[in-house]
Amino acid sequence: MKILDIDNQHTWHPYNSLPSKSVILPVKSTNKQSIYLQDGTELIDAMSSWWSAIHGYNHPDLIKALERQARVMPHIMFGGLTHEPATSLCKKIADLTQLPSVFLADSGSVAVEVALKTAILYKKAKGKNVSKFIALENAYHGDTLGCMGVCDPKNSMHSLYGDYLPKNIFTSVKNLANTIEKYKDEVAGVILEPIVQGAGGMKIHEPQYLKLARNLCTKYDIPLIVDEIATGFGHTGLMWGCDHANMRPDIMTIGKALTGGIMTLSAMATTKNISDVIFSSEVGVIMHGPTFMGNPLACSVANASIDLLLSSNWKEKVQNIQNIFAKELKSLETLKIVHEVRNIGAIGVVELEDETKAQEVQDFCVKNGVWIRPFGKLVYSIVSYNITNKELLKITSTIKEAINNI
Repeated sequence: MKILDIDNQHTWHPYNSLPSKSVILPVKSTNKQSIYLQDGTELIDAMSSWWSAIHGYNHPDLIKALERQARVMPHIMFGGLTHEPATSLCKKIADLTQLPSVFLADSGSVAVEVALKTAILYKKAKGKNVSKFIALENAYHGDTLGCMGVCDPKNSMHSLYGDYLPKNIFTSVKNLANTIEKYKDEVAGVILEPIVQGAGGMKIHEPQYLKLARNLCTKYDIPLIVDEIATGFGHTGLMWGCDHANMRPDIMTIGKALTGGIMTLSAMATTKNISDVIFSSEVGVIMHGPTFMGNPLACSVANASIDLLLSSNWKEKVQNIQNIFAKELKSLETLKIVHEVRNIGAIGVVELEDETKAQEVQDFCVKNGVWIRPFGKLVYSIVSYNITNKELLKITSTIKEAINNI
């Protein structure tokens, strides 16, 4: 049977039905910035594999790390055992985040789940039995139950699940400070995406709301969780989104680019105060333990990816990407079907007035050698940092032509 025949019968794709309601493209291989389909078609990847492949595909340093670890120890349970790839990675994460207590997980959603549990346990250890969170309108933090509960219930894909979801408190960026003041005694934590709200609408904010949240959460001893899964490792032009506000949260979640898009891995990092308070209480431990937590293959690749990033001139590369996005996409602002054009770091966004034309834009781009995957009315690109100017200009010119044609 052909791959698409099997796919159509048995394979359920993300945010889709079975069989798929949209076209599925069979991929044969990847290399650098390119996706090669089975029929030989080459597509420049404008999505960096859902924002994870910050070094492009098949980077030799990452492949070597994977192969080397595979020959020694592909996996070992993390309960009661440890190993050098994991401890090295935890030290790197602690140094980069300035948060010394690190919990390794196996996906971004799981890291957020662990972060929410940690905040609840911290408040419980301090004698407060609270479990609600303050989150932002248009927030997106993942697809598992706790994560869905802190995603905007009205403006997200998770509204379909209704009463199954935990009930939390949502507010606008503008009213965040007032909301924290109002519910300060009722919540286990505040969770925010820093600077850029990702899948909830690719909205870009000024950093002041992060400073306000930091000051109020410190004042009222509320754990502040910053979700850097999409923004971390340079996507906004600085290492972390919260660096734009020159602040540190109590808890940070990271994922996506952690392994350079090679393996699934995530982490939650928190302050020594929070881990010590939990350790010293009757609670004592965090009751969470993924089977593949601390997987040596993933940890080895993550170590190599971080080393590769830190040894490169990634800031200059991301600034160059930002400049090209700003210059090349600006002309689209004059079109009636375009609501807004915005960009920061390696992120370029064209928000259409409605979503009816997004599929046409994608179809045109794929036909002309560029892989994008719009969601809703958002046509956007988040690229690898080692993309060439020629490749990036191919992406922007193709998106412009697609929208102008409509």
